[in-house]
Amino acid sequence: MVEIFWYIYLGLLGTAAIGFLIKGEKTLFYMLDFIISIFTWLGLFGYVTHTTMFTPVIWKIVFVGGLLWDIVFSLIKGVKSEEFEEMPISIRIIFMLGTTLILLGPLYYGLFKYAF
Repeated sequence: MVEIFWYIYLGLLGTAAIGFLIKGEKTLFYMLDFIISIFTWLGLFGYVTHTTMFTPVIWKIVFVGGLLWDIVFSLIKGVKSEEFEEMPISIRIIFMLGTTLILLGPLYYGLFKYAF
């Protein structure tokens, strides 16, 4: 039963990544985010399907690098976002970190389990 939720989450992440690629900004910053997202998605795919890809050392690097990237990316994107102009910066940071934790927490949980 729990496994079906992993497959649904995997599908939602993949769909969102493709959507951002098609409709999102085409800057170097966003393209790098897409590439990192592909690697983290592949790690989650390996965890969910019990498929061995690469070595655990690679997935440890992907886990740490991806986690740091997503934290920095969400903070930079959140602080500079025009949608949140009226919010104080401290509230924006808390909001973006909370949103990132809720949306990407399962991704990094699965990636951690796959790498370690």
